[in-house]
Amino acid sequence: MTERIEAYKNMGLDPEVIELGERVRKDIAERFAAIDEIAELNQLKVLRAMQEHKVSEACLLGTSGYGYNDLGRDTLEAVYAEIFKTEDALVRPQITCGTHALAIALMGNLRPGDELLSPVGKPYDTLEEVIGIRDEGDGHQSGSLKEYGVSYRQVELLKDGSFDYPAIKEAVNERTRVVTIQRSKGYQTRPSFSVEQIGQLIRFLRGIKEDLCIMVDNCYGEFVQTREPSEVGADMVVGSLIKNPGGGLCPCGGYIAGTKRCVENAAKRLTSPGLGKEVGASLAVLPSFYQGLFLAPVVTASALKTAIFAANIYERLGYPVLPDGKEERYDIIQSVTLGAPEKLIAFCEGIQSAAPVDSHLMPEPWPMPGYDADVIMAAGAFVSGSSIELSADGPLKEPYAVYFQGGLSFYHGAYGILKSVQALKDL
Repeated sequence: MTERIEAYKNMGLDPEVIELGERVRKDIAERFAAIDEIAELNQLKVLRAMQEHKVSEACLLGTSGYGYNDLGRDTLEAVYAEIFKTEDALVRPQITCGTHALAIALMGNLRPGDELLSPVGKPYDTLEEVIGIRDEGDGHQSGSLKEYGVSYRQVELLKDGSFDYPAIKEAVNERTRVVTIQRSKGYQTRPSFSVEQIGQLIRFLRGIKEDLCIMVDNCYGEFVQTREPSEVGADMVVGSLIKNPGGGLCPCGGYIAGTKRCVENAAKRLTSPGLGKEVGASLAVLPSFYQGLFLAPVVTASALKTAIFAANIYERLGYPVLPDGKEERYDIIQSVTLGAPEKLIAFCEGIQSAAPVDSHLMPEPWPMPGYDADVIMAAGAFVSGSSIELSADGPLKEPYAVYFQGGLSFYHGAYGILKSVQALKDL
């Protein structure tokens, strides 16, 4: 321990900041053991899927051009379907981000005259323009679901963050075709949802209208528990490969796992009708896709440990945190309400200064596409924008909450949190 304290001093931390970290680490050791057990079970699940589908050296070679008969791509999608317990999966580098994956899942499975329902309140900011509930700033909604004749309805959560079941029942109507459930909190101070809570909501929705297509935005939630939402009735689970399932190695990409019909509809939106999943060269990215998936359970566990460490640190410093230091975890995101713009900026500067890449740079707020306020983002990552790596961000608006996530290793994540504390102390 003495060597660690000296090492932290050499990395620019004051003794009282180091001491706070040491006390918290002792107090949360038992929580870490439970996370390791989940990671082990998920690691075995991923390994078994790769072995059952005979992942071979040939699967790592990739293709060019049209990508017909891409063994590695098709095997990887079979592995994802096995892990998520679904009929099919679409796992492609051509999916540019999580928002893109969600957009093609929605646009592939909704038709003019249909209605999209969110029973969990407002969706993540970048989906607002996809749906058509916020314009591009010039009055236009080019290419939105609304422009194509798809209506939208949402039901707010109750004050305690639970589902408003009577209001949801009233909202479902003959036009309701797709229901979208966002698992993680996004830029909101509401709880994230467990797989069990999502399963309960899905059963309730099926009792109202059996033929609903139910999609779960699974971003930040993969491998946090031993089951995924597709195992409790979701028709589609959707996410980004530069978050949990990419294990910090995927350079790009997204996934959609679900029923064969839903996945094929999404594939036709990604490519074109008549082509669907048959085209899409994997180029040279397959080794990182496979190895990232293989490492994902352990990397996700590191991010969870970092989030728990952060919650306990900032709780002791008197800041509102969500989840709190003792709550169960259903995603890797930790929010800290800082209450002032200068504190939000200082927190992100601390995280940036702890990065292995671009630690000498300082993040600045900017009008990021898809958001209604300036956003500050700290991410000195090996993969640009990777949210499974050590990162923090938040919109510069009330209540000035920062959203922290990631950490390829707990040791790096812990240092990043202590650097954010140091930055606030210096402020």
